[in-house]
Amino acid sequence: MDRSIDFYTRIMGLKLLSRREIPQNNAEIAFLQDPEGKGAKLELTLFRAQKKFIQAEYEDRLFDHLAFEVKSMDETISKMRKEKVTITDEPFRLGPTGPLIAFIEDPDGTLIELIERK
Repeated sequence: MDRSIDFYTRIMGLKLLSRREIPQNNAEIAFLQDPEGKGAKLELTLFRAQKKFIQAEYEDRLFDHLAFEVKSMDETISKMRKEKVTITDEPFRLGPTGPLIAFIEDPDGTLIELIERK
């Protein structure tokens, strides 16, 4: 949980809103949101009984990815490289006037789409 909170706060720029134990499920949850409090909240859940997390191969995933809008793709990708974040797809544009997008992975291999709209 600490590694994920560090990634989403320090690297993705979210703010930790709360973190607490859920004894009924032997779990811990954390809620994060953009610093301005305008976007959706992200919930991270750690089930302590789950000893190993295995991310399915891309073609077998039922859940595909999360997406975050970024102000500057160049600055964001530069920061990701500095932090040694896995960049799975370098920035590319969806059509001549479409948004600029790229894909990275969080520490657990969850695919994250970065979107720059201008």
